[in-house]
Amino acid sequence: MLKQVSLICFLIFSCYMGIEFKELKHLTNELEVNVAASRVWELYRHLGISMLTARELKTVIQSVQVLKGDGGVGTILKLTFVPGNSSYTERFIKIDDEKKVKVAKGLEGGCLAIGCSVQIVRLDIIEKTSDSCIIRSDIGYAVKEEFEANDPKPNIQPLAAAAQITKRFLESSKNDA
Repeated sequence: MLKQVSLICFLIFSCYMGIEFKELKHLTNELEVNVAASRVWELYRHLGISMLTARELKTVIQSVQVLKGDGGVGTILKLTFVPGNSSYTERFIKIDDEKKVKVAKGLEGGCLAIGCSVQIVRLDIIEKTSDSCIIRSDIGYAVKEEFEANDPKPNIQPLAAAAQITKRFLESSKNDA
């Protein structure tokens, strides 16, 4: 019975997300940070991480534009990459303050531009101790059938770099306090 309920929930979620019924592939990055999960979540919850990453990675990110919203669910964010000829646009579809989870759906660019039918970015801030946590960045994606031979994949490196920037920024400000 539980498996049937899980399958039904997955099908409903898949239809809501516009995902064809097939399992998503995943790329995941995890990084331990010696800062309380609540402090990391403050940065990740709204637009802070996007703005901090853009400021620190000027050789990679040309600009971050908020096309709609204020950082909450429904916000549409566009990142333009150096030299300015490629971009990625996403919509925040879930922000769970209790579980410290943020989910965004790619709208254009990223792996969608090279043959993926769906790109879902999930960020989890997982408490380890009162003074440490794990930043888990996950990209779920599905490849259009006609592009499967090319094996297109999203690039997880910007999310891994954002986690590293968060670690440096928050751990150094913790030491300054």
